[in-house]
Amino acid sequence: MRLTMLLAGLAGIAALFTPTVQAESAVVNSRLMTIGIASKIAGAAVKSCADSGYQVSAVVVDRSGVVQVVMRDVFASRFTIEIAQRKANATILSGTSTSAFRKNRGDIRAELNEIDGILVLDGAVPIRAAGALLGAVGVSGAPGGDKDEACARAGVDSVLEQLEFVD
Repeated sequence: MRLTMLLAGLAGIAALFTPTVQAESAVVNSRLMTIGIASKIAGAAVKSCADSGYQVSAVVVDRSGVVQVVMRDVFASRFTIEIAQRKANATILSGTSTSAFRKNRGDIRAELNEIDGILVLDGAVPIRAAGALLGAVGVSGAPGGDKDEACARAGVDSVLEQLEFVD
């Protein structure tokens, strides 16, 4: 009898601290980029680097770090794809460019680079529309992360006008 009362009391206390979910809060709306926009960003990033004489890969990931588009210059090493993806994932993790992330969290950079799929090197930037993080683009293959990042920015800049008018 005492055990039953104790269990009932504990269940009652637990119910007080269990959040109730209302129907309208059970659904989350989010902004997602189209494959068309992701393709334009990757293509413009690779072209920007090619115009400067660099053979690179560009990887666009969505806000969850899922790959949407991969573009590789015909002369870029296959390893540039993985590096670009890991840079883009670091941007998703931080919400900022990898160069800013590296500067802001240089104290734990080695630890961050141990996270599967993350690489904190210059060369990736976020993709935003109306203040929402849509994803990121990472670039690898140019002779320096600053050049990779410039190409990534060129990719995002190529669709900036379209992204600015998202409601």
